[in-house]
Amino acid sequence: MFKYFFKNMSKKIKVALICGGKSAEHEVSLRSANSIIGAIDRKKYSVAVIGIEKNGRWYFYPKGNFILNADDPKRTKLNQNDRQEITLAPGINGAKIHSISHGVNLGSIQAAFPVLHGPFGEDGTVQGLLKLLDIPFVGPSVLGSAAGMDKEVAKRILRDNKIPIADFLVFSRIDKGRISFARVRKTLGTIIFVKPANLGSSVGINKVKNEKEFIKAVADAFKYDDKILIEEYVKGREIECSVLGNEKPIASLPGEVIPKNEHEFYSYVAKYIDDDGATLNVTAILPKNIIKKIQAMAVATYKALQLEGMSRVDFFLKKSGSLVVNEVNTIPGFTKISMYPKMLEASGINYADLIDKLIQFGISRFEREKRLETNVKI
Repeated sequence: MFKYFFKNMSKKIKVALICGGKSAEHEVSLRSANSIIGAIDRKKYSVAVIGIEKNGRWYFYPKGNFILNADDPKRTKLNQNDRQEITLAPGINGAKIHSISHGVNLGSIQAAFPVLHGPFGEDGTVQGLLKLLDIPFVGPSVLGSAAGMDKEVAKRILRDNKIPIADFLVFSRIDKGRISFARVRKTLGTIIFVKPANLGSSVGINKVKNEKEFIKAVADAFKYDDKILIEEYVKGREIECSVLGNEKPIASLPGEVIPKNEHEFYSYVAKYIDDDGATLNVTAILPKNIIKKIQAMAVATYKALQLEGMSRVDFFLKKSGSLVVNEVNTIPGFTKISMYPKMLEASGINYADLIDKLIQFGISRFEREKRLETNVKI
């Protein structure tokens, strides 16, 4: 390993942890990054923290003190002190961190761990930048990230691969004034979900039972995206499964999310604001044959969407035992309550080892791609 890129490097690999971003999931990203910093193996990796503000500006934190109010989801934000605004540029054996205000190089990075949830980070945009910078990075590449982020595209790919999904309709902003609740209900049923097509963490998602709720939910979804999905309600247990790897991915033991209190589904508030918003069963109580079925479908979903490195696959398990894939998360949460690392830990991979494996998978893909020819031999 490291034949091409790391042959002349020192022992430690300098990894850029990229967090924040221009997304409604900005604060979740910061908390995920904070957890990773606390667990990464400092004997193998040195960490350069890069925070992206909601206005899109990139900042380097040389002291690593990038987060404020990490334990309070309502007040979490990037520290505006002890940082320098930067750009990244290709360099020899890595990418250069270039200070905009001082016009000097602040160092270099050899790999990247994007911990960016939602648009402008989880959708292939940052992945494309990292490929242009010619450095390895954690998680799916450009195509897998884009396909996984766009719920419509993901559903169409899964449907073509005979993987069960919920029935859905898609509307763009230009259709907003022509969306009929009566027609939607006739197609999808009396209870439906309205979602932005490109977002995660259940932001902008509403469960709808009547026309008044429908009008409000459509307006809410269009706040976050120019395209929305309206899906049928699937009654079943909410099951999640972590997938890890490149060419030969493995699936964790599945977990289960049980919303509590007034939460009718696993909403953003239930996930991150209400400390008692849901019961998270890291290992779901399920028959062995159902566990194997979930794991097999999680890996099939992962491969169909051309994912690599990591992803979490979410299901509905019906009373009949049949499964419906709800969605995938190509950069799942890494906070202290996040299911992705917890399910893998229950499957025998602890947090520090998981971070190490994810970085190594990124390096492995990078080296595989380096072997591809870039010149035509005549």
